[in-house]
Amino acid sequence: MKKRIRTLLIDDSPIVLNILKRILAQSQEIEVVGTAENGKEGIQKLKELDPDVVCTDLMMPVMDGLELTKEVMRNYPKPILVISSALEGKNQSNVFQLLEAGALEVFPKPQGGSEKDYEGIRNKLESKIKLIHSIPVFKSREKNKPSEIQPINSNSGQQKLNNIRYLVIGASTGGPNAIQKILERLPENLSIPVICVQHITDGFIESLVTWLDQSTKLKVKIMEDNEVPISGRVYFPKDQRHLVIESNGNLKESREVSLNGHTPSINITFKSFATHQGSSTLGVILTGMGDDGASGLLSIKHMGGKTIGESEKTCVVYGMPRVAHEIGALDFQLPLDKITEKIMSLV
Repeated sequence: MKKRIRTLLIDDSPIVLNILKRILAQSQEIEVVGTAENGKEGIQKLKELDPDVVCTDLMMPVMDGLELTKEVMRNYPKPILVISSALEGKNQSNVFQLLEAGALEVFPKPQGGSEKDYEGIRNKLESKIKLIHSIPVFKSREKNKPSEIQPINSNSGQQKLNNIRYLVIGASTGGPNAIQKILERLPENLSIPVICVQHITDGFIESLVTWLDQSTKLKVKIMEDNEVPISGRVYFPKDQRHLVIESNGNLKESREVSLNGHTPSINITFKSFATHQGSSTLGVILTGMGDDGASGLLSIKHMGGKTIGESEKTCVVYGMPRVAHEIGALDFQLPLDKITEKIMSLV
């Protein structure tokens, strides 16, 4: 019999813990080996039970989810799934601080419901737990992070060989941190707009945008339908909407059906830019499972644009960039810490 994934649940609400246990009790692949009601208790249970995966809430007494994640990744590295309300009021961006600290994915906190509701939640939760269980994790090292990240400036004195007018980035698992690391080094007076497509659980896009807006110098926002993109701003599509660009340069939301299960789809966005702004587009594909974005990136390349893929060395999941590399869609394949420098050399 296939070994089930041993999972520890941490949440200060006994009701939520009971709902999660009830949901996962019917799973053939997940086994709940223990529960805890705060981070301090969770650390003790982790040491006693040695689970395969940890699922934690964000806001908890004694030790919250952020301190728990830091402690786990520092001393007992495990795949961590954040199970939290999508919006936590003034703390709505904090859920992404857990990803910055080493957690791998987010999932909305389930509410009470029928068995049919639980079945749908179980399938999605199982998929998230199986996904993060497959990702290798390592001890985090304390970083002497400078208080001020210095942006990379373009070599304005050199004649440009390219006519890049749009930077378009696609990412999935591990993407929020990767996007943040790129954006934080882009200059505030960036001469082109940035369009980002991130696979993320429904309800969390606003929290992601808030976190990125607070942690970078650029203005980060969710696009409005028919919006004209402005240089130095970063645009994300709305929940359950694809983002495309029209021939007149306006950003448009699309209600097309999911493409290979993804809404938004990176491929749909990349291909629209290839069609209408191909030679003026710089496409970047970052960490993520599957192949979304690979064929769209190839379209950008075929239309005369430039393309960059994250290398295996720094990917949380080397899936989408790997496929893009295999089909010949990449002009450059670089570790994450070199991508912003390459972007600025091209724009």
